[in-house]
Amino acid sequence: MRATITLLFMALLLGSCNSVKRNQKFLAQGDYDQVIELAVRKLQKDPHGKNSGAHASFLEEAFARVVEEDKRRLNFLKQENHPSNTREIYYLYCDLGKRQELIRPLTSIVNLNLQFEDYSKQIIASKKNFADYLFAEGTQYLNRNTILDAREAYAYYSDLKSLQPDYLGLDQKLNDAHFKGTDFVFVELNNHSGQIIPFRLEQELLDFNTYGLDDFWTEYHTRRENGIQYNYGIDLNFKEINVSPERVSEKEFLRKKTIKDGWEYVLDRYGNVMKDSLGNDIKVDKFITVTAAVTYTEQTKAVQVGGDVVYLELDRNRIINRHPLGTEFIFENIFARFRGDERALTEEDLQFIKYDFFPFPSNQQMVLDAGQEIKERLKEILQNNKFR
Repeated sequence: MRATITLLFMALLLGSCNSVKRNQKFLAQGDYDQVIELAVRKLQKDPHGKNSGAHASFLEEAFARVVEEDKRRLNFLKQENHPSNTREIYYLYCDLGKRQELIRPLTSIVNLNLQFEDYSKQIIASKKNFADYLFAEGTQYLNRNTILDAREAYAYYSDLKSLQPDYLGLDQKLNDAHFKGTDFVFVELNNHSGQIIPFRLEQELLDFNTYGLDDFWTEYHTRRENGIQYNYGIDLNFKEINVSPERVSEKEFLRKKTIKDGWEYVLDRYGNVMKDSLGNDIKVDKFITVTAAVTYTEQTKAVQVGGDVVYLELDRNRIINRHPLGTEFIFENIFARFRGDERALTEEDLQFIKYDFFPFPSNQQMVLDAGQEIKERLKEILQNNKFR
C-alpha cells in the first residue's frame, strides 16, 4: 500500500512539473492563450496545490502579454482604416472579452494580479462595422452582374447571416445572390429513333430530383420559364430503339439412368432361395434402366437503345461534351417438359419442369425495362460532369 501511494505521489508531482515546463515552452513561443488555458485548468483542479503559485504567475504574465499584443494590433488596424479590417477588429475585441470570461471565475478562489476591462461597447460597435462591411461588400459583388461575382456576394451575405441574422434586407439579398449565381440548365429529350418512348420513361428520365445531384448552384428545368436566362443545356438524344422479334427455340434431350427398383431373392441353379451362414434368405438389390425425353423451350426477346447525352453552352451555341448513352435489355424465359419416366431426369431437369411459358412483354414494356439501365447511366454522367 505504501509503495502504491508513493508511486501515485511521484506521478502527480511529475505531471505537475511537466505542466509547468509546458507553460514555460508556450510562453517562450508566444502561445499566450495556450498558457492561459493550461493554467486555468490546473488552477481550477487544484487552486492551492504545490505549483498553483507558478501557474498563477504564468497566467498573469501570459494575460498581460496577449492583451498588450491585441491592443497594439487593434491600434494598427484602426490607423490603417481599411474596410476589410473590420473583421479582424471585431474578432480581436471578442477574444479580449472571452479571455476575461474564461479567467473571471478563478478570481474568487485564487489571488490574481489582473486588470479587467469592459469591452462590451467596443464589441457592439465593431460588430456593427463588420456587419455593414459584409453587406456593402456583398452588394458591390452582386451589382457586377456576373454569375461568379454573385456567388462571392452570397458568401459575404452568408457570413453576415451568421453574424447578425436580422440585418435589414439581408434575406432578399441572399435570394437575389443565389438566383444570379445559379446556372440554369435546360434539359430536353429528343427521340430520333422512330419508335415510341413510353411517357412514364420520359417522366422518369427528366425527373432530376431522383439523381441525387445536390448542386446548390445548378438548377435543371425541363420546361422553359419566363425571366430565366439558361446558361447551359443538356440534350438526351435517343437515336435508335431496336426491338428483336419474339423467338421460341426448342431442344430435346434423351435421359437414361440405371436406378434401384426394389430387391429380389438369390436362387440356386435349382430355383431354390439361397441361404446365408445363419440360415437367412439371401436378397440383392434389383436395378432397372429408365428413360425420358426432355424438351427445353427458350423464349427470348431483346431491345437495344442507343443515343447520347450532349452538354451545351447556350450562350455561345457550342457543344461542351458528348457522352454515349445506350444499353441492351434481354427478356429470357426457359422451361422444360418431359415424356417418359421422371426418375430418369437430372436435378437441372427437375428444376426447369417447374417453370412454364411466360407471355412475351410488349415492345413498350421492353423499352421501359431498358430505361432503368439508361437512368443509372444518365445518373453517372450527371454526377461526374459539372458545369463549373
